[in-house]
Amino acid sequence: MLSFQPKNITKDLLSDLPDRSRRVLVDRFGLNSKGETRTLDAIGKEYGITRERIRQIENHGLASVRDSDAYAEHQSELEEMKRAIAALGGLLAEETVLEELAKTSTDENHLIFLLTVGTHFNDKRESTDFRDRWHIDHQLAESIESALTNLYESIESNRLTPEEEFLQLFAKHLKQEGVKQREPEVMRRWLIVSKRIGKNPLGEWGRQDSPHVRIKNTRDFAYLTLKRHGSPMHFTEVAKGIEKLFGREAHPATTHNELIKDGRFVLVGRGLYALKEWGYEPGVVREVIKGILQREGPLSREDIVDRVKRERYVKDATIAVNLQSSVFTRLPDGRYALSK
Repeated sequence: MLSFQPKNITKDLLSDLPDRSRRVLVDRFGLNSKGETRTLDAIGKEYGITRERIRQIENHGLASVRDSDAYAEHQSELEEMKRAIAALGGLLAEETVLEELAKTSTDENHLIFLLTVGTHFNDKRESTDFRDRWHIDHQLAESIESALTNLYESIESNRLTPEEEFLQLFAKHLKQEGVKQREPEVMRRWLIVSKRIGKNPLGEWGRQDSPHVRIKNTRDFAYLTLKRHGSPMHFTEVAKGIEKLFGREAHPATTHNELIKDGRFVLVGRGLYALKEWGYEPGVVREVIKGILQREGPLSREDIVDRVKRERYVKDATIAVNLQSSVFTRLPDGRYALSK
C-alpha cells in the first residue's frame, strides 16, 4: 500500500494546466467523481474537433505535467510507487498493480494516470501473448517475458501441474534468461502477465486454452473432481464432489448426462466413471474383451477375467456371459479368441 492518496497527487499535477487540457486528461483517464473514461471520438465530438486533435491535446497535456513544478514537487511519491512496483516484482500486469496498490476503486484511475505521466514507469499494451503490463526495468521485463514464452512452449497441451512443481519449472526458464529465482509470490505475479498460462480452481497450472484450466461447464468440473479423487466414482459422488470442491450446485442426473457425452470419461461399472487417460478403454464389456484379444491374442477365461476387471467393475459371471457372444470362439485348448 502507498502512504499517499493518488487522487491528491493528480489534483496537484493538473492544477496549472489550461482548462481544455485539464478537462481532456480528466475525461480520458476518468479522473472525475464518476470515474468514467471517455474515448477520443466522444471527446472530439463534444469539442467539434477530430480524435487526432484530442490525442494531440492529451499528449501535450501529459508533457506539460512532466515539465511542471508540481511534478518536481511530487518526485518522492513517484519514487515510492517505483519502489513498491520493484518490491512486487518489477514487471506487473496492470490488474495486479491496481489490486496491490489501490486502496479503493476510486484510486485506480488516478494510479493509471500517475503511471502514465511518470517517467519512472514503462507500459506495454496487451498483445496475443501478454496482458497490459507495467515495468521499471526494460531488460528484466524482456527476460521474464521470454521465460514465460519458453515455459508455455514446454507445457503439454492438456497437462496440469501442481503449483509448487510449476514454479520450479518456471524458475528453470527464468534462470536460462539470467533472472534469479524470486519468492513464490513474485513468480505468481509474473505468471499472471501471460495470457497463455493459467491456473484452475484446484490451483493446478497449465495452458490457458486447455479445458482443464479454462473451466466452462459441468464436464470440466467433473473432470477435475475425478482427477483429484484419483479412482473411479459413481456419478452421484461426482456431483457431490463438484459441490464440495467448487461450491457449485450439480444435479446428479445432469452430471450423469454430461459424463456420458464427454470422451474424457469411461463408464466402467453401473454408474461408475473413470478417466480415459488412466488407461480405461470406452465400450461395453464385449468391446473390452475384443480389444484385449486383439492386442494379446488368445487367452484363457481366467486371464480374460483378470484383464477385464482391470478396466471394468463387473462380476465374473458378466464377463463369462459376454464370452458366449458369436464375436468370440473357444479353441480346443480352452482359450478364447476372436471369431474369424
